Formats: sequence, structure tokens, C-alpha cells
Amino acid sequence: MTDLKASEQPSHRDALALVIGNSRLHWAWVQGHRHLRYTWDTPHLNAPLTDLAQVPLPPASSKAAVNTQAAVRAWLQRSRHSASRCSNPASVVPLWIASVVPSQTQWVATYPGARILTLEHLPLTGLYSTLGIDRALALLGAGTRWGFPTLVIDAGTALTVTGANADRHLVGGAILPGLSLQLKALAQQTAALPRVALPTALPPRWAQHTETAITSGVIYGLLATVQTFIADWQRQFPSSSLGLTGGDASHIWRYLAADNPAIAQQVTLDPHLSFYGILALLA
Repeated sequence: MTDLKASEQPSHRDALALVIGNSRLHWAWVQGHRHLRYTWDTPHLNAPLTDLAQVPLPPASSKAAVNTQAAVRAWLQRSRHSASRCSNPASVVPLWIASVVPSQTQWVATYPGARILTLEHLPLTGLYSTLGIDRALALLGAGTRWGFPTLVIDAGTALTVTGANADRHLVGGAILPGLSLQLKALAQQTAALPRVALPTALPPRWAQHTETAITSGVIYGLLATVQTFIADWQRQFPSSSLGLTGGDASHIWRYLAADNPAIAQQVTLDPHLSFYGILALLA
């Protein structure tokens, strides 16, 4: 592990955290570098981020989202006003960034308070150079919250499985196309198969319509993969915690609960594991 440089050490005030995923930007307002005050998702940037006024706000899709948007906007405006009154560069609100999309990293690196997190910053061993920082942070977040050993299933654009032992050493993992990506690929790479949406409930295994056959194949295939990895992991680490995170995590947990309730009860659903990994670094 490489310690954060003195110039990168967080100050005792609020900050922004950003996890740049393959499909979306995941933002968090970190209060006192200890608590997640608000989290929200936005589309990728298409211009450099140079000022707090350019930080994308939560989409106002519900009353709760409107309230979140208002609170975040007010905090950003206060922070921007405070920074403008102080000539000290340390007054700039820190933005802690973990990215797996280099083209997006260049847009946020222009912000004066940008701090790019790398694998070298993480208190984990055995990490290989091409391991995604989002996977590593989620692993750290799960282990910090629930203890090591831990296994994290991250259901994003790609579904990843990542495990570490009691010594915080990476055991390994796997990568496969996520639920939405599999459905998209079938629609785009075939002549006759339609694009279908993820169903709310677990579909019948033996389908009698094309749309249901697609969701059956994709969902049961992915569930089988996930359960196989969990079973093998538990043979090695019977006392391990199991975490499920990512954009499709709620769908997968619901399907898993219908297909195998005993396994689902052992899996903790938490959409913010990567942010908890960032909090562990800032503590």
C-alpha cells in the first residue's frame, strides 16, 4: 500500500466522491469524511469539470430526488462561495475520484480539487495492475463494514465477483456480462430477437414466448453462475461476509431470493460499497 501524500490528505470538512462506472457517474456528498450524506447517479460528462457549479445534480425524478437535488445544490453553492472568498488552495472542496473510464477521468481531472485514487492507495495486498479500482474499493468497503474475509458481487454493466481473505489479500474473482448488457447484446447481435426489459419478478424457467425465454436464459444463467461462485467461496471461507452491490443489484437479489432464499439471506445488499471503500481511506 502507498500512503496518500501529505498534499492529498483530506481536511476536516465535507467532500465529494465520484465513482466513474462504464455506464454512469456515481456521486456522493461525504460529510466530515465519515458519512454518506447523499448519493446520486448522472450520465457521463461531455465537457471538463472546472468548478463546483458544473457538478451534475441528482435527476429530480421523485419528491425524494427533488429534496436531494435542493440539498446538494445548496451545499455546493455554499461551498463555492466559501472557496471564492479564500485564496488558500486548500479551501477548494476535495473531489475523490475512482474511475474505470479514462476518457471520463480526463474531464474530472481538470477540477482543482480532484484527487485520483489508485490501487496503490488501498490497504489490500495481492492486487494486480489491471484490477478495476471500483472492484477493489467495493472489496475494501465490504471488508471494512462486515469484516474479512469477504466476497463482493458487483452487478454493474459487467458483473464481477471479487474476494479477499482474512489477511486482506486478494484471492481473485471473475468478470462476465451483466444482466442488462446480456439483454442488449442479444437484441443487437441477432436478427430476430427483441430488446426486453428486466422483469420485476423471477420469470418462469420454462418459457413459452420469445421475450420470456430471453429473460429466463439470462437470469437463470447468471443466478447459476453467482451461486456457483458463492458455494465455492464458502467452502474455502465458511465465515465470510457476502456483499451485493451495483446498478442491477436489487434485481439480482430479488431473483436470488425467489430462486434460493437460503443463499439470499446470507447476502447483504448495499449499493454504496465503493463509497464505503473511499470512506475507509479518508478515515
